[in-house]
Amino acid sequence: MSSNVFVELKTPITGPYKQPTGLFINNEFVESVDKKTFEVINPATEEVICSVHEASEKDVDIAVAAARKAFEDVWREVTPQQRGIYLLKLADLLEKNLDLIAAVESLDNGKSITMARGDIGAVVGTIRYYGGWADKIEGKTIDISPDTFHYTRQEPLGVCGQIIPWNFPLLMLAWKVGPALATGNTIVMKTAEQTPLSALVFAQFVKEAGFPPGVLNIISGFGRVAGAAISSHMDIDKVAFTGSTMVGRQIMKAAAESNLKKVTLELGGKSPNIVFNDADIEQAVAWVNFGIYFNHGQTCCAGSRVYVQEGIYDKFVEAFKKRAQENKVGDPFHDETFQGPQVSQLQYDRIMGYIKAGKEEGATVATGGERHGDKGYFIQPTIFTNVRPDMKIMREEIFGPVVAVAKFSTEEEVIKLGNDSNYGLAAAVHTKDLNTAIRVSNHLRAGTVWVNTYNALHHQLPFGGYKESGIGRELGEAALANYTQCKSVAIKLN
Repeated sequence: MSSNVFVELKTPITGPYKQPTGLFINNEFVESVDKKTFEVINPATEEVICSVHEASEKDVDIAVAAARKAFEDVWREVTPQQRGIYLLKLADLLEKNLDLIAAVESLDNGKSITMARGDIGAVVGTIRYYGGWADKIEGKTIDISPDTFHYTRQEPLGVCGQIIPWNFPLLMLAWKVGPALATGNTIVMKTAEQTPLSALVFAQFVKEAGFPPGVLNIISGFGRVAGAAISSHMDIDKVAFTGSTMVGRQIMKAAAESNLKKVTLELGGKSPNIVFNDADIEQAVAWVNFGIYFNHGQTCCAGSRVYVQEGIYDKFVEAFKKRAQENKVGDPFHDETFQGPQVSQLQYDRIMGYIKAGKEEGATVATGGERHGDKGYFIQPTIFTNVRPDMKIMREEIFGPVVAVAKFSTEEEVIKLGNDSNYGLAAAVHTKDLNTAIRVSNHLRAGTVWVNTYNALHHQLPFGGYKESGIGRELGEAALANYTQCKSVAIKLN
């Protein structure tokens, strides 16, 4: 094993550890073909953590060949029960090493250690959940006539390319590999170039759990090179992507222009968070705060458009402003920290550009609107009021700790406002009236609607978007359909 594919690092919580930096192909960490590397930056300090190997098109070809060989020669012969056993063993190993993996996630991504631990707990839950599904993928018998026997089989697609974002590095990995492996596929996974480290630590446990070589390959690289190579690869049967709607369009186009590979996309959002006059204001403020500032606002389903009914608008805004100012922003490794830095200089600059646009278009900064501190990519929790529906901050996904609060009068008006978006990933309704909750939830064009809560995601519950927020569903039983194809068999009886 080459010493060029590991480096000694340490985290403030778990101390020294050995960080893999190579590409994980065929259950081994290897150098990239071109020996090219790129730097990984700590967003809390703006300092270089280490460098990792960068996958080129040539490395994608090698990983795909490994995945194809594993699928044809080994994996398709493994029983569903054994696939489940591998996944359950992997979940146990992740759980055993939760503190280390969470610390690496915080180091790399900048999220608070408390949230990172929550993420890795959800990773364990997701992998374990799909381990339970592996031997329950079933077909049907269909009675058509006495002299024939008809049945269906749910078969794996083959080699799946998966491209994940930087906001929830390991959680997005788990959402994708869980159902893909449970249903008998092999994988080439590309992580986000901003946050490759935790997935490489994860990869060590894939081998330890007993998965055959080539079943799950994890490569670090850039979207324009490795991601593009996966999307257009002629020997990849399906591509799954989580990220921006703009890149999702490019992936769909590449899939169509190559071998018409299957596509699932979990894309952007501009989710409405609606507060009615009869809501419990204290609870609503708490959930609206969590809905936008969770994960530093770097959440595809963030409740970034808040609509408050006019009867409580002023009272709500004052309470929300006070609550936002209480959020602890700072060192991700302090247990009391709620909001760490944005993930990169690029993301920081993008968010500050939206804040500038909001000010220029005439919105009022109720709180925040500036950099936090003088080191790291920190931004103050920001609330805009006096906003119009046509403002940039009300139309476009900011992906940061920035929220716009608007006033509404009637239920009909707010349903129209809530649906006035190209996106349809999530929404929320805060009310004590069950009739209002159900009626409004039914009219909102969103894949998930929360009532008197927010960001209540769970591995048993399907998640995905309407409109430009994506195609297909992740999590729950619904995700299995993304990775299987139905074969009908008709037998003529003598």
